[in-house]
Amino acid sequence: MAEDRLTIGELARATGTKAETIRYYERIGLLPLPPRTGAGSYRTYTPAHARRLAFARRARALGFTIEQVRALLGLAGRRESDCGEVDAIAREHLAEVERKLADLAALRDELRGLIGACGRGGTTIAECRIVEALLPPPFGDRSEGSAGTARTAAAPARPSARSSRESPAADAGPSSGIRSIKSPGRHVRRGAAP
Repeated sequence: MAEDRLTIGELARATGTKAETIRYYERIGLLPLPPRTGAGSYRTYTPAHARRLAFARRARALGFTIEQVRALLGLAGRRESDCGEVDAIAREHLAEVERKLADLAALRDELRGLIGACGRGGTTIAECRIVEALLPPPFGDRSEGSAGTARTAAAPARPSARSSRESPAADAGPSSGIRSIKSPGRHVRRGAAP
């Protein structure tokens, strides 16, 4: 049965997971610590570890949070239970994905508006609407009608920022995709005259 055992390097290669991620998952309890065996007292992993790790990686690739993965792993072990809890977690995640897609669509529209305001070239950087919209107002200038306020009118409204439920750095896996959209700067009404 010893041939079914894997070192951390073998597990990493078999699952396409970095050893650091495997250790991280062990630290946070997503992957149980394997027993230490042999004279060198190395940790050795079983096929069950590989399956659990593959499950966690797939869930993370779909964008589930660490806490959602933890809950899903716990539910996966209760094969005869009703799947209502799993469904609720998946629906919650889908709603978050749809919010992010709406934010991305608003961001796309903002970028299109900025590009449209710039025209097709033939202007200098000093006249570029994209650069003007991105520049902050002069330091200390908060009065109405200032150059900063005039620049702002050319920029379409930005999508609202949503806080991330977790740091993308929390997982070294492939799902570090967009967690939130943050638009620093000013917010103005759409359709404001340049």
